[in-house]
Formats: sequence, structure tokens, C-alpha cells
Amino acid sequence: MGGKCPIETTLSLINGKWKLLILKELSRGAVRYGKLGAAIPAVSAKVLTQQLRELEEDGLIVRTVYAEVPPRVEYSLSEMGASIFSVFKELRRWGLEDDGLARGECSFCGQCIPIHGKEKNPRSGRAE
Repeated sequence: MGGKCPIETTLSLINGKWKLLILKELSRGAVRYGKLGAAIPAVSAKVLTQQLRELEEDGLIVRTVYAEVPPRVEYSLSEMGASIFSVFKELRRWGLEDDGLARGECSFCGQCIPIHGKEKNPRSGRAE
């Protein structure tokens, strides 16, 4: 019984104040560093760089450097990174449940469409 808990392992990969938002932004496709920073304005450049490095080391994202002048760097989800969105779909579903405690609302902003696709909103029954 010396194995590590799989929930603990998963949480250790996405643990970090900005990692979930970074992954959400990358769910829409490859993004350059500047655009990623602009999409999450509250994160400092230092912390964004640190979180991106950790996500890359853990295999959740891919950093692609293009041999151009000036050099262009893009970040995208790896296959492993994309697979974690099944977990996010469940978090979203759970957050929308009417449990009487946390009244989650979907703003229908469209930002999580790459995450959840065209599934039905549990409250309204409409396809999103």
C-alpha cells in the first residue's frame, strides 16, 4: 500500500493559483505569452512564467519556439493537458447543481465551450 493517491497526484499537477486559468485559456488553442498575460491580468509576469514552466515540466502544456526574428513562443495543451478537461466538465457540472450552498451560475460567456462542448445546462435544460 505504498502507492500515491491518484486524487492527490492530479491535484498536485493543477495546484497553483493560476494554473486552472492558464489551462482554460489554452483550451481555445495555442497562445503566445503576451496574450496569455493579457487574458489573466492579475498574474505577475514572474508567476505566470513559473506556472507555465511547472505545467510544461508536468507534461500538461507544450512550449513551441519558432525560429523567427524576433523569436515567437506559443503555449498549447499537450494530449495529457487536454485530457484533464473531463475533470473540469465534472467540476462545472457540480458547480451548477442546485445544492443550496453554492449558487453557481453559468454566465454563458462561451469561454468554457472548448471544455464542455454543447452539453445541456443542468438548470435551464438548454444546449450551450
